[in-house]
Amino acid sequence: MSNKISFSSDYTKGAHPKILERLSQTNFEPNTGYGTDKYCESAAGKIKEVCNCPDADVFFLVGGTQTNQTIIDMLLNTYEGVVAAETGHVAAHEAGAIEFSGHKVLTLPSVKDSMAGEKTRYSDQIGKIDAADLKAFIKAFYADDNHEHMVFPGAVYISHPTEYGTLYTKSELTEISNVCKEFEIPLFLDGARLGYGLMSDRTDVTIQDIASLVDVFYIGGTKVGALFGEAVVFTKGVTTKHPIPVIKQHGALLAKGWLLGLQFDTLFTDNLYFDISKNAIDMANMLKEGLISKGYQLYIDSPTNQQFIVLEDDKLKALSENVVYGFWEKLDDTHTVIRLATDWATTKEDIDKLMSYM
Repeated sequence: MSNKISFSSDYTKGAHPKILERLSQTNFEPNTGYGTDKYCESAAGKIKEVCNCPDADVFFLVGGTQTNQTIIDMLLNTYEGVVAAETGHVAAHEAGAIEFSGHKVLTLPSVKDSMAGEKTRYSDQIGKIDAADLKAFIKAFYADDNHEHMVFPGAVYISHPTEYGTLYTKSELTEISNVCKEFEIPLFLDGARLGYGLMSDRTDVTIQDIASLVDVFYIGGTKVGALFGEAVVFTKGVTTKHPIPVIKQHGALLAKGWLLGLQFDTLFTDNLYFDISKNAIDMANMLKEGLISKGYQLYIDSPTNQQFIVLEDDKLKALSENVVYGFWEKLDDTHTVIRLATDWATTKEDIDKLMSYM
């Protein structure tokens, strides 16, 4: 494993050197706990400024699964569930964490190519939910005379980028936001890989757009240069009367909260978060060009740091001797879809080495 090159995910490395440097510099400095320190205050201020959202409430939580579970629990009544794409992270890859907290995930179909690698008009829709489908789902719920005996759609969950590396356009986000406003349902955007979505050269969405269109989102640190941690932004202010106890109940409140605040304070100083996110996109584009030049079949034309390709199983076995990749799904009896992910620290040398094994 140690001699292999890893492209399995974007959380396989530690943290940006500037973060490690500041952690070292402040290591013996005493701070108040649970997010009440000066670093959390400073980081929250910088985030509100970059989002152009002065009335926001910002909290720093320890990891993505706890963050998704905590936010959804805050948004919902006991009889409500959260609407998400069937491919959404909360529906597919969080071990039932939402259901464990007492809320059902109400899934909508997401568009998926009928044939891997073919460029169809739906290719940029994979992993996303459609505003019209969402509206139809909610209208059908309330049209059912038995809806008082059913799980209510109490919030909507989307991720940007999606599990497939695809992105919502500003128009699509606006349409979904309008549906949520029509039915008075909060919209929650999972931003575990937000930096990579914002810095894609094929997006028209800014962080200010997101802050204006959703009720709550989070800025991922774990996958974008931090040791760990996510910054949650309630754009219109948190609706829960006492948020800290709820965060703590979900195991997401860090006693040494300044370790989170200091990391995000560093990431949002001198544009660092966006610069290192752009690196991942540049390296992903280089990777994609190399794969195409060697004749590999793209499963999805992803505009972000996650690249998906189709490999014959015999080739995959040989590749695994030198490369750690992410298994995605079996395509057929002899082909597998894998994911190769770049990140904030990927270098050109890493790409060149990977391509030498392809």
